[in-house]
Amino acid sequence: MRTLALLTALVAAPAMGQASPERLRSDVETMVAFGTRHTLSETDSDTRGIGAARRWGRAQLEDMSAACGGCLEVVEPERVFTGNRIPDGVLIRDVVAIQRGNERPDEVVIIMGHIDSRVSDVMDAVSDAPGANDNASGSALVLEAARVLSQQTYPSTIVYALLSGEEQGLYGGRLLANYAKEQGWTVKAAFNNDIVGGSCGSDGVCDDAHVRVFSEGLRADAGEREAARMRSLGGQDDSPSRNVSRWLDGLADDFVGGLDVRQVFRADRMGRGGDHLPFLAAGFPAVRFSVAIEDYEHQHQDLRVENGVTYGDTVEEMDFPYLARVTDLNIRAADRLARAPMPPVVSADGLVRPDVLLEWLPVAGATLYRVWRRPTDQRDWQWRMDLPADPAADLNSIVLAPDRGDDWIFGVSAVAADGAESPVSSAVPGGQFAPLPVEE
Repeated sequence: MRTLALLTALVAAPAMGQASPERLRSDVETMVAFGTRHTLSETDSDTRGIGAARRWGRAQLEDMSAACGGCLEVVEPERVFTGNRIPDGVLIRDVVAIQRGNERPDEVVIIMGHIDSRVSDVMDAVSDAPGANDNASGSALVLEAARVLSQQTYPSTIVYALLSGEEQGLYGGRLLANYAKEQGWTVKAAFNNDIVGGSCGSDGVCDDAHVRVFSEGLRADAGEREAARMRSLGGQDDSPSRNVSRWLDGLADDFVGGLDVRQVFRADRMGRGGDHLPFLAAGFPAVRFSVAIEDYEHQHQDLRVENGVTYGDTVEEMDFPYLARVTDLNIRAADRLARAPMPPVVSADGLVRPDVLLEWLPVAGATLYRVWRRPTDQRDWQWRMDLPADPAADLNSIVLAPDRGDDWIFGVSAVAADGAESPVSSAVPGGQFAPLPVEE
């Protein structure tokens, strides 16, 4: 056992640059000008439909790659899907740019948003569907993040993704999650940005100071036995995605003038979904960014005026300074995560003993480990202790006394030499940042 040592935490530098509201607006207006980006719309036109929008998005990413000396590899995973909203089958194609890390390229942070749009009838692939806030806002955020972050190099990989097929059944998210598995990626976090460009709701209430971050509790990839262990030993509130949400909340607090994160402890909005859900089903940590207050008159609506009310998802209803601040938070988060080590795999033994044995596996790039604790009925981590990393250790361990295991949740984060810190990995069933084994 190592003796406890309290170290002074290094402070990681903020991300470079700021998101440009003007560039974000220009990108949104370009996407809106394609008329419709419905998944079932035409693909051959150069000026209208989902095909034109995807080709434009790819061209933007290729231009960014040229500007950084070829640092982005642009690929287009594709597959034909059939479903309730795609009765005849259609080729779903994502546009993905990969900025490979120079030390641990299999560790991956993903920034994504869906580029397809819709009107009131989800099967209407012909009518104009501007999809400005839902979700040209998220797609513009992805492109702006790529512009900023591609000017730097990182130990880990950052992936920028424009997804198709979200409105028809989250097919683009499923396609990218499968691609991540096929590539053997270790996903640190996937940030799904969906409806991130407005600050006022349909009831007239406005909030430009917060962004909501949705995270799952009980893991979607847990089998029956593992879910029972989570319920028994306290894993309902400590999924990797929940700890990414906590980490984002803390990160946002570090930047004066930025948005405050409002954590929402459910996987998505009530009865609705987004492209992070297929990632959760695959066992990858994923969260959804969305506006503080939604405007239901200006999403999923035909363009019209009815009883004096204007409907439709148009550029005029957006708040681009707000979108720039959501983009800045994504940039800072990806910058920090791409420099941080992976969260370690950690376990705790406090069974019928007056103390707790905490053990965790070492991770590449860690110069110190930070031990965390919080009462079982509290949301946020409240106490920490820093321990220097031992390069020769096969297993790290510490006995915490008199911390009785029944009363606390424990976790460990990993910190790089420059101070970039990972999210906490909780010492409970399902707390590790990796897919759970498939139960037989």
